[in-house]
Amino acid sequence: MKHIISACFFLFSLCMSAQSVTITVDQNVTLKEFFKQIENQTDYKFAFTDQIDTGKKYFTQKNTFKQTTIEKLIAELNKTATLQFSIAGNNIFVKQKAQSPKTTTKKKSRLKGQILDDEKQPVIGANVYITELQTGTVTDVNGKYSIEVPNGTYTVSISYVGFQNKERQININDDTTLNFNIESDSQQLGEVIVMNNKAVDVKTTQMSVNRLSMQEIKKIPVAMGEPDPLKSILTLPGVTNAGEASSGFNVRGGAADQNLILLDGAPVYADSHMFGFFSIFNADIVNGLDLYKGGIPSKFGGRVSSVLDVTQQTGDFENYKVNGGIGIISSRLLVQGPIQKEKSSFILSGRASYAHLFMKLADNKNSAMFYDLNAKFNYRFNPNNTLSFSGYLGNDLFDINERFSSTYGSTMGILSWKHKFSDRLNSNLSGFYSDYKFNLGLSTENFEWDSSISSYGLKYAWNYQTSEKFKINYGIDGLYYNFNPGVVQPTSSDSQFNYKQLDKKYALETSAYIDFENQITEKLNFRYGLRYSSFYRLGGEDISTYENGQAVVFNPLYKIYEEGTPTGTISYKKGQAISTFNNFEPRAALSYSFNDESSVKASYNRMAQYIHILSNTQSPLPMSIWTPSGPFTKPQLLDQYAMGYFQNFKDGDYSFEGELFYKKVQNRIDYIDGADVLANNNIEQVILNGKARSYGLELLFRKNAGNFTGWVSYTLSRAEQKTVGRTPEEPGIANGDWYLSGYDKLHNLSVVGSYELNPKWSFNGNFTLQSGQPVTYANGYYEFGGINVPNYSLRNENRLPLFHHLDVAATYTPKPDKKKGWQSYWVFSLYNIYNRKNAASMSFTTNDDTGANETRRLSIFGIVPGISYNFKF
Repeated sequence: MKHIISACFFLFSLCMSAQSVTITVDQNVTLKEFFKQIENQTDYKFAFTDQIDTGKKYFTQKNTFKQTTIEKLIAELNKTATLQFSIAGNNIFVKQKAQSPKTTTKKKSRLKGQILDDEKQPVIGANVYITELQTGTVTDVNGKYSIEVPNGTYTVSISYVGFQNKERQININDDTTLNFNIESDSQQLGEVIVMNNKAVDVKTTQMSVNRLSMQEIKKIPVAMGEPDPLKSILTLPGVTNAGEASSGFNVRGGAADQNLILLDGAPVYADSHMFGFFSIFNADIVNGLDLYKGGIPSKFGGRVSSVLDVTQQTGDFENYKVNGGIGIISSRLLVQGPIQKEKSSFILSGRASYAHLFMKLADNKNSAMFYDLNAKFNYRFNPNNTLSFSGYLGNDLFDINERFSSTYGSTMGILSWKHKFSDRLNSNLSGFYSDYKFNLGLSTENFEWDSSISSYGLKYAWNYQTSEKFKINYGIDGLYYNFNPGVVQPTSSDSQFNYKQLDKKYALETSAYIDFENQITEKLNFRYGLRYSSFYRLGGEDISTYENGQAVVFNPLYKIYEEGTPTGTISYKKGQAISTFNNFEPRAALSYSFNDESSVKASYNRMAQYIHILSNTQSPLPMSIWTPSGPFTKPQLLDQYAMGYFQNFKDGDYSFEGELFYKKVQNRIDYIDGADVLANNNIEQVILNGKARSYGLELLFRKNAGNFTGWVSYTLSRAEQKTVGRTPEEPGIANGDWYLSGYDKLHNLSVVGSYELNPKWSFNGNFTLQSGQPVTYANGYYEFGGINVPNYSLRNENRLPLFHHLDVAATYTPKPDKKKGWQSYWVFSLYNIYNRKNAASMSFTTNDDTGANETRRLSIFGIVPGISYNFKF
């Protein structure tokens, strides 16, 4: 019997092995497709472990097998494939090839290169994946990557959301450079498949950061119909502002002046045109933006809320290109191309509004306009040395009935030299200048007021990669400030104002930092660093002295704070230190990945801020004045803790981010009731030093692939301030208790969606819902001299009504298949489609007819249509 069974088994095996197949395999065939071809022609079944991904492409070269036996097919595949096949009965077992000792001792070489998009711009954060090694890296801010691999033949896959994936076979025997150009996938009819692209990088330690590409920014509908990088970040969790047509933005309950805004590495001190209707960032020239809300790396400093890092395009080194747009309010034009092909490039962009022209046609004497210019030049001396210059110039002009006029604007320039010492060490040396100027003229009062802030800076940064698992970033910064709070001068002989120059202020801020990125295990990553900052308030300046050293005094009779009386001054010579501050700013971040799709992260950072905006409004105004820390104004100090859970679903088609945060700020400026900060030469007489805190939950769910993409973000948070009395008799602000800051938004919901109907039509929508802004209402009134005088509640005890609006846009591309010559598309938009009258403010007054008290709501926008024609050639 035993012999009969053995014979049967032998005959069965012989029959199975005699089966022949006809099959073709190449680099585009997935393992699942290969299995299907075999199983359709034979009785064999495949067995494999969970480590084998059947959706991947394991074959490295093209082979065609005609009427080949299974045994011969398996033997041939084992020679070239990255998997090991073996036959047992009617099963074919599949497993990863074990590396032999000879393989593990292979010489290693460095694979490096640059990834550019179809506009020849660097792609930041693109995924570079080595299929056979199941490892990879991402591109840096210059679109460059570098990874060390054993010598051999590999499949290199490039992927990035919104772009077509690319693969290339390469044989590496020595250090190799491999560059890629990837094309936009926005016009594809079929589903966008993102292979090996993680919408959330679950393994990196970086958390509390949101990145938006220009493809995403241009899809978000905004008022006036023009894409706006700054407005786009308001759709992200933890980000709000004071309302419609308001400048600045608030991150995790912080004030607008607590945000560090960088344009190509240079600081920007004002972020908007036309009192907040437009941001200063021209969407045509912006390459992308990163918003750091927490876990901020050591290379950033000087603010305690967030860092908005905006980068401009580099300009095309090979071809001349022109693009622009014509809108209802403004138009824009961009020109780029090579100065010397493959050696140097330029890019120039400009915008201008023309609403004032329509006002003149309507016989309206008012005027409102803005313009800005952006420029960037690049020169490649050789592969290791690049010199670049970025510049910005923008101005606004308001003129109301020739009675009120205002001009304000910013100027920025930065010169950078990037040097590559080796594949492991590179540096970036940059010097910059940035200023903001404001002018106000009142013809009825016959005077003008000019103020400004200007700064000069130097940065030197190094990046050193000791291995794939350990990187060091370090550098030094220096920044010199010149603050001009204002000069008041009469414009006629009958003006009641005399010439007055408010005290100019000077300061020097220096810092040094070091950051370590350490991959401890395959699952555990740790980043830790330290920043040391110093701040010197410098003369020449006269500093007032006060009785008992108090610039603000408490009046116990009226129970109010009042301005202290100066007793004298101390004169400081030019360059002499008035005040000196030093702070250590440790940073740490940790990530633990459960698998390739999910992880938990935690971070801590301390930051110091030495300059402040003087404004007792929630939204910064153009006339808001920057001032340095000094004898009466201490630096703000932040401690922030955050932890979160991150997961990708379906190969990154969907992603989820959830974070908890807690932040506390020492020495937050607070204002006494009735504080007058405009043209105040002794600002210390109206401010107190308090503290602030905020905490909350942020959720972000994204759909990253398919005809329909978008995200839903929700934030539940609280932001509070507290200023206690300096003595038991003083009440402080709001009786010394925690009170809502002007930036508190308990609920903040944003829903952003984009649908590609076909190559010609796409549709976009954006819904925003926020809790009303904290305000102080009148809770009664008393009569004095026949006049009703309102009596107000404690600070920020009330709220404006709920804020919400829905915006929609449609994009029409007449000739989507046209890739050369004149290309164009139209954008039709409706802001606030259901005409919601959101309250910008509430005022309390008396009805002129009835004499009754009444509350009036001021709204900025109703429904706002927009249309723009956009082109390129």
